[in-house]
Amino acid sequence: MSLSSVDISLAIEKKIGQTNDEAEPKFLVTPGDVITRDAGFMRGHGTYMGTDDVLYASVAGVVDRVNKLISVLPLKTRYNGEIGDVVVGRIVEVQQKRWRVDTNSRLDSVLALASVNLPGGELRRRGAEDELSMRKYLNEGDLISAEVQNIYHDGSLSLHTRSLKYGKLGQGCLLKVSPSLVKRRKTHFHQLPCGASIILGNNGFIWISPTQGGGEMDTSEGGGGGFTQNLEVVPESERETIARLRNVVLCLAENCTMLWDTSIMYAWEASTKYSIPELLNMDAMRDVAHLTQQRLQMDME
Repeated sequence: MSLSSVDISLAIEKKIGQTNDEAEPKFLVTPGDVITRDAGFMRGHGTYMGTDDVLYASVAGVVDRVNKLISVLPLKTRYNGEIGDVVVGRIVEVQQKRWRVDTNSRLDSVLALASVNLPGGELRRRGAEDELSMRKYLNEGDLISAEVQNIYHDGSLSLHTRSLKYGKLGQGCLLKVSPSLVKRRKTHFHQLPCGASIILGNNGFIWISPTQGGGEMDTSEGGGGGFTQNLEVVPESERETIARLRNVVLCLAENCTMLWDTSIMYAWEASTKYSIPELLNMDAMRDVAHLTQQRLQMDME
């Protein structure tokens, strides 16, 4: 008689209470819902005016009112960049004096040749020789970290990598989550106590890599102007750390928990009772996210 393993799912006791002091949720709408019949408001993004002069929602989201302007902020959308955002992107095309970068937005972003550090950190005008050497710096498929420098009139983003913390990314793991889950913080580059480094891109691209001994991210090695890569073999223990951290971030993202360094470390500590493959189980994901949310709630109290 052969024995087979059986997965048993146990219910998680979760008390949801609401006090009278809690603020009411914002005005949620779905496509076609009436927002207002008042003709004194201006129509913003995510809305349209019907033939009966009634303002309707064209997307599902939260109604945002700024003075007389009404718009609807979608619950799920592409990345809408803001100046100063930290992003992780992939080079999709090398053009004349610029690279086109996929940053999870509606249009490809632009990284100009004049907006990158030259190898060795030289400060000079970019000439024809630099233009011919663009593929030596960044080629199609390369991953980079950058900062949003400007927003063009069509909504596309202009990037720069003038700081040594930005530049080409080496060995690691790329993860894609909803941009709305990445909490805006003063810094998005973190060296976590678990032994890995993480870049939380505002565009929803998250980069996990081994922690370098120099105390900075792997784009700051050797004065290469952000173009050097460490291609040494990553030890198995560090690969396991990266794999667990990836699954921990997935646990939080699948359960709509905001991502920043504190929430990720709380989830890491809650995940230690599971093996790395077990973290891909839906019950384990919910358990880790629930324990993380409880600790975050306790911190707020």
